[in-house]
Amino acid sequence: MASTLLGSFLSITTVGSCWRSKKRFDSYYANSYITKASCYKIEKSQNQDAVVRHQLQHKLKHHYRFLEAGFTRKEYANSHVVNVAPTESSEFETQDSSPKSTWGSIKDFLGAFYRFSRPHTIIGTALSIVSVSLLALEKSSDISTTFFAGLLQAVVAALFMNVYIVGLNQLSDIEIDKINKPYLPLASGEYSFTTGVIIVASFSVLSFWLAWIVGSWPLFWALSISFVLGTTYSIDLPLLRWKRFAVLAAMCILAVRAIIVQIAFFLHMQTFVFKRPIVFPRSLIFATAFMGFFSVVIALFKDIPDIEGDKIFGIRSFSVRLGQKRVFWICVSLLEMAYGVSLFMGASFCCFWSKMITGLGHCLLASILWYHANSVDLKSKAAITSFYMFIWKLFYAEYFIIPLVR
Repeated sequence: MASTLLGSFLSITTVGSCWRSKKRFDSYYANSYITKASCYKIEKSQNQDAVVRHQLQHKLKHHYRFLEAGFTRKEYANSHVVNVAPTESSEFETQDSSPKSTWGSIKDFLGAFYRFSRPHTIIGTALSIVSVSLLALEKSSDISTTFFAGLLQAVVAALFMNVYIVGLNQLSDIEIDKINKPYLPLASGEYSFTTGVIIVASFSVLSFWLAWIVGSWPLFWALSISFVLGTTYSIDLPLLRWKRFAVLAAMCILAVRAIIVQIAFFLHMQTFVFKRPIVFPRSLIFATAFMGFFSVVIALFKDIPDIEGDKIFGIRSFSVRLGQKRVFWICVSLLEMAYGVSLFMGASFCCFWSKMITGLGHCLLASILWYHANSVDLKSKAAITSFYMFIWKLFYAEYFIIPLVR
């Protein structure tokens, strides 16, 4: 096509043919530089015809060179101002997209790690340590940089260990989680098994390293016992993997959440941070007893949404043995019982404000629990899972009440 048009332009010898060619050229290429003034000059001077033909040939060749490179008419016009080679443009696009793709990969990894760390357990661990540490405060002067430094050391070390425990559980339950929790990174394939192992091993080492650097024996023993119980709960080795046995699984969670967290981290603040003798105040006893009930409920309830995968892989949880509905109402009854006991304990406290807060706070939480429990569709896995997360919110709320118990 290009050669045909070039030949037609080379054959132009008269002014009339130039005018007809000019109209045809304008209809196809609006950006042509031929004007009426140029044609008028051609009519005036036959000698300028050759110059015009030369210009037309040059522009037509120039146009087709850009057309073959994939340019539009608009780009062709712009090319007279800035001439950028396609290879240079693609290089710029690659350079621009590279930071975006890197940032997207970082965001994806962090999002997966957020789910891998099981954030509801992270929040529960942090709140429990802060709440129990506040029980060690005896006077206003105790609130100091020393207190906050000791609190930060305990929280960070415990969160590292928390990631190890929940990560090891996911490494041991990849096939089960593909059924029960397909959104977790290992089950979905976002993390490889090797990546999971590296994360779990790194966080366990960091946890013990921090405790060793701090030099607090209560903190070190809290992490060590949590490490042992978390490992025996999940890892699939002979005589281990206690999660297969309902009673042993409940004992592991009870020991960590109700006893280790309450007593060991209180002693870390009491003996290591404040350099005081070992004591067990009434508020600490209350917190340990109440969280004992709560830990049993969490241990029982967490298996209710996972009954399908547990049946397939032989995990004999209470939900598998007794059924979802029965275990659900056992959990609700245990919590309501715990709230009732807390009312009687609150009435025996000496401080008026402790009585009021303990009494009213637990009455309110018990009422909210009962209302939500009666509205749950026990045939819906999504509804049961949502209620399980609601129980964790009640768990958080209790740790806001505990420091006020005096």
